[in-house]
Parts: sequence; C-alpha cells; structure tokens
Amino acid sequence: MINTIWAVVREGKIVPLEEIEVPEGTRALVTLLPEEETDFWLAASDSSLSAVWDNREDDVYAELLEK
Repeated sequence: MINTIWAVVREGKIVPLEEIEVPEGTRALVTLLPEEETDFWLAASDSSLSAVWDNREDDVYAELLEK
C-alpha cells in the first residue's frame, strides 16, 4: 500500500514526523521540498485533492455506505 508521510532531514537522515511501522528493507520514494516552496506545493495539491474528493459523482458511494 502506498502511504505518504511527513518527515524531516536530521543529521543526514530522513526522520518521520509521526510514529510509523515499516518492515525492514521497504523501499521509499522521497520528494524533498525546499522550505520556501512548501506552502506553494501544499496549496497546489489541495486544489487537486478537492477536485477528486468533492464531487457529486462520488455521492452515490456515500449513500451506499449508509445502507
């Protein structure tokens, strides 16, 4: 399963900002966000996520879950 987490670099190592359980040897794809660009990328992804999550077509699934 793909999982996105926030992390920081400390002493040259990538350190998750939350507790996670990851099997030894798990491969990771790391995207480095320069501090001055973080707000831009968060705003850019927010509009894309809103388009995916906030749409009337998916309301049918919510209705099915209520039954």
